[in-house]
Amino acid sequence: MDSYDKLPDVEIKSVGEMSKKFLELGFKSFKQACEYVHKIEYGYNSNYNDKFIFFKENKGTCTSKHAVIAGLAEELNIPLYKYVGIYKLTEEISTGTSEILKKYKIPYIPMVHCFLVYGDSRFDLTEGNYNGKNTTIDKLIYEEKVDPFISRKDEYLLFKKALKKYYHRKKWGNKRKIIIKSKRRIYTSFKRKYKKTEK
Repeated sequence: MDSYDKLPDVEIKSVGEMSKKFLELGFKSFKQACEYVHKIEYGYNSNYNDKFIFFKENKGTCTSKHAVIAGLAEELNIPLYKYVGIYKLTEEISTGTSEILKKYKIPYIPMVHCFLVYGDSRFDLTEGNYNGKNTTIDKLIYEEKVDPFISRKDEYLLFKKALKKYYHRKKWGNKRKIIIKSKRRIYTSFKRKYKKTEK
């Protein structure tokens, strides 16, 4: 992912609900808003259908963090967009993954990750924020531009569509079901990890 120095430094004007919220918090530029969102604690939210859950709970994941910034960009007519990508989760990226890989006899687990795209630059506002990953996510096997506040259901359907297309081409056959099962297990593992760190 790219340096935050490449983020557009546009003045925030009160033109919608996201811009009003950031102005209420005292932020006057888009770049300031991005830096603020990055610094806020990484953590799973209770209701991703609530556009303001990131602000209410003062924490967020790649889903909610990039949603509010992409929503702000949309209001300010900044050509910066939220993307959903799928990457190969391995032990190198997250410690403990190898146990699941061995159990299901697969080389990696395809996982969903959200990020921002501005021109040729990509940004991840969860990098370096205790997000459970040992390294940055730079290689993706699939990516698609989405609505800033895409629902969890639509995100999952996108994942399944990409999975079917990619693994049909790779001829993994019935392992698609195993992959979805292993993805659920690693997601549960991540949630447990963050519940422990929040105590």
